[in-house]
Amino acid sequence: MATPHKVKPASLLSPQYVNGIYIPSFLLVVGCAIVKKDWLLYAAALAAVLGGYKMYSNQARKVLKPNEYQNFELQEKTVISHNVAIYRFKLPNPTDILGLPIGQHISVAATIAGQPKEVVRSYTPISSDEDPGHFDLLLKSYPTGNISKHMATLKIGQTVKVKGPKGAMVYTPNMVRHFGMIAGGTGITPMLQIIRAIIRGRPRNGGVDKTEVDLIFANVDFADILLREDLDALAEEDPSFRVHYVLNNPPEKWTGGMGFVTADMIKQYFPAPAMDIKILICGPPPMVSAMKKAVDSLGYEKPRPNSKIGIMSVTYEDKLGLSRP
Repeated sequence: MATPHKVKPASLLSPQYVNGIYIPSFLLVVGCAIVKKDWLLYAAALAAVLGGYKMYSNQARKVLKPNEYQNFELQEKTVISHNVAIYRFKLPNPTDILGLPIGQHISVAATIAGQPKEVVRSYTPISSDEDPGHFDLLLKSYPTGNISKHMATLKIGQTVKVKGPKGAMVYTPNMVRHFGMIAGGTGITPMLQIIRAIIRGRPRNGGVDKTEVDLIFANVDFADILLREDLDALAEEDPSFRVHYVLNNPPEKWTGGMGFVTADMIKQYFPAPAMDIKILICGPPPMVSAMKKAVDSLGYEKPRPNSKIGIMSVTYEDKLGLSRP
């Protein structure tokens, strides 16, 4: 069995180092110097050994295994609406991370009554490796769904089978100049994963990422807009990220887009086709099919073999992360 890979905390001044190593070691050495100076050398050696062990044990461990399912326990369920909830699953240790590269997803499997074999679907967590000890899935339960309906029946303490990472794309800072993203419904999850990574990597946050992002997010009703507060907060924080909402049934005094996403909307909000532009699409299959035709008509280039540039459609079956129910 493969040994989970460990990752050091981002900084030697991380709280787990300061509170768990530096302060206790300092107190041990100073206390020994006050009480019995002859033991000072031994106290320093003991502090070094214990500090080294503590530093090693505080390293973040990547728990995902690409070829082996593991069981993860449901820790918390936050109901968003009558058919949408955020499911938080506990990792084995508080310092563990999922180990999911940005742009990739996980496979969730379950044995469901009435199905001839184990059902497997793919999902993109809305959490990241910046959130140790757990991972979060945003799921919409469909009446005809398999995994989504199964997850809705889970009780705290029950488990799901997960493996990964999966997917062809791994996001790296500045891999393109500008992303144009089109999401429908729960297709927002893989987009949000990338958006958050880009903003975390801005120069003001100590990174180098200068990627521009425009997101067209389509829904039926205003109440269907998932994670709207999160998206609005990110747009307010970062002027290089813009979100454009489109509703089929808009409320009165709605100032966003109305009806279906059209080629004219894409042309209005997205950059002109170029070699350093990438279009990402995720949503229900009919929407993805229509959007692919629209972006094709505008001249955006389809990705060539081994190319990360162009149009990437990420449907419920084949995506950056979100699968069909």
